[in-house]
Amino acid sequence: MLLLWEWGGVVATGMCGCCCHGNRGCSFPGNRKGALSAAVLCGDVTGVTSHRLARQHSHHPGDKWPRQCVTASPGGGGQRHGREAQTLGLAGAQTTQLLVQPPWTPPVLWDRVTLTCQGSGTAAATTWYKDGQRWWQKGPDRIVVTQSGTYQCDRPDTGLSPTVSVSNDWLVLQVPARALLEGDEVKLRCRSWQDKLVTEVQFYRDGNDLGRSPWGTELFLSPLQLNNTGRYRCRGRMEDWMRQTLKVSEPVTVTVHELFPVPVLEGPPEPTEGSPLNLSCLSTPSPLRPRAPLLHLFYRDGQLVGGPQGSPQLLLPAVGVSHSGNYSCEVRSEWGAVRKSSARLRVTVRRVPLSGVSVSAQPPGAQVALGDRLVLSCAVAAGTGPLSFSWHRGDSWAPLGTGPHLELRHVGDNDSGHYQCRASDGDSVAESVPLNVTVLVPVANATISPGALAQPVRAGDPVTLRCSVQVGSAPVTFTWLRNGREVARGPLLELGDVHVGHSGTYQCVATNQLGQDGHRVFQALSPELALTVTPRGRGDTVAAGVGGSLLSLVLLVGAAVGWHRWHRRAPGMPKDRTSPVPPEEGEVFYTYVVPTKRPGGSPGATPEAPQVTYAELPGPRWHPGDGGDIYENVL
Repeated sequence: MLLLWEWGGVVATGMCGCCCHGNRGCSFPGNRKGALSAAVLCGDVTGVTSHRLARQHSHHPGDKWPRQCVTASPGGGGQRHGREAQTLGLAGAQTTQLLVQPPWTPPVLWDRVTLTCQGSGTAAATTWYKDGQRWWQKGPDRIVVTQSGTYQCDRPDTGLSPTVSVSNDWLVLQVPARALLEGDEVKLRCRSWQDKLVTEVQFYRDGNDLGRSPWGTELFLSPLQLNNTGRYRCRGRMEDWMRQTLKVSEPVTVTVHELFPVPVLEGPPEPTEGSPLNLSCLSTPSPLRPRAPLLHLFYRDGQLVGGPQGSPQLLLPAVGVSHSGNYSCEVRSEWGAVRKSSARLRVTVRRVPLSGVSVSAQPPGAQVALGDRLVLSCAVAAGTGPLSFSWHRGDSWAPLGTGPHLELRHVGDNDSGHYQCRASDGDSVAESVPLNVTVLVPVANATISPGALAQPVRAGDPVTLRCSVQVGSAPVTFTWLRNGREVARGPLLELGDVHVGHSGTYQCVATNQLGQDGHRVFQALSPELALTVTPRGRGDTVAAGVGGSLLSLVLLVGAAVGWHRWHRRAPGMPKDRTSPVPPEEGEVFYTYVVPTKRPGGSPGATPEAPQVTYAELPGPRWHPGDGGDIYENVL
């Protein structure tokens, strides 16, 4: 006969002539339900209550539930193998596994126990062992146990399975036959033979009395913790041949596995300020429950900074110094029954080292006129804050100011110098290249020296004029003007031997400027200086004679008049009187100056030195006793 059994949409076959769906029963044709030893029951052999409790306390997200089919057993009995059937070893291991149904350990004989051998190879190649002896060679992969003892199975490719002991004792303590993990809710039950009445049940772990359970024959451990691992016993009073006796169960080992290990927080311990920070909370779910949902939380100095979240990563896009601290993470099970925290990770955010400190000026070029406003600004190309600044001039450490800007509202001529900015982030200091600040003093009070010339200046005299300023920053340029028109440049104006054409009104213009492009120009204009050049000899009176035709005429007239007067007086003179003494040579009797004309008569010609004619006229010398004759100057 062929048995069809469906679980989760999968149909398996066995030696039966009916199909079981859900909790409905199945029997061979011609027999009442359950009448034959090979009858298959689709219900739970331990009762509805146990079935529900087993489903309630054993199903967890991520559990691996082996799908089971119903097949014939050597004893003719059948057993439903469904979701509750569990391996006694680690799920997913590549070894032969021995499944027990109902899923309790140790199984008891009066529960009609079914064992299923799972491993690679064909099902007909299964070898069964009982109490260490080969019991059935090339048997089926599933059997119904009818005798107490220790069972094992062997498959050709995966070897021997772990042992399963089927008990038939007076008092048995059972635990679920599945992997127990932290956070699970587990029930231990103390059962008497054939489920007879048992009273005054007490539980023990590793010899320590746990006392009586409020649930009577059952002990609930919820939620499971690692320290629940141990060897458990139960003791109870039961009737034995019409009398009450105390019975003690054999110890059963309860092993609680980690749902996940203690997390490890990983990340850079010294990130740079402004860079991202990525922390990883590493904790992998147990392979016994690899799909168990976990929640991750992140803390800094005990304060929650991230989560709860499914992702094990904490990403901070850009960290600052305030993000420094002691970080830790916590991993929780979905409902929070299991919580584990990592060790602390010290994270110190390092500032970016300062570099590229520079100073700029407004107005540009750091050249400013006296009395103007000057603003210096300090900039940092790389580095993180908070930053502090100080300003210094020259070699002085005395700060001129703090902050990224230094403002001089009215600069003075003593504000010139090399200015430097120092920036600090608290850990390091960086300095700028010195900036030379030049304070320009505008030119003022231009003067010409000599300031007064002898008037008039005679033609041919050498004349040199000098222009100077009282104040003004170099370089200063000078421009000379005559009658408002530029005639020369430079501080000196050398006219050489002047002539009448140099006459005029002279001024000098002193100039200095800000910057090479001359965006600001300062000028000072000197007072006017009048220069008058006269030809040489004009207005001169010198003791010297006469020149030209005028001199000849004067001499002729003078000689004639003198001769006439001398002859008129001659007859009346005494005869004995001696002749008059002639005048000494060189004695000036009459002088007059005659300036010569300009050569060619051109007004621009250079005047020549005046031609002076000296005329010496002889005349009578007076002696004592002479008469009163007098010579008069003839003009």
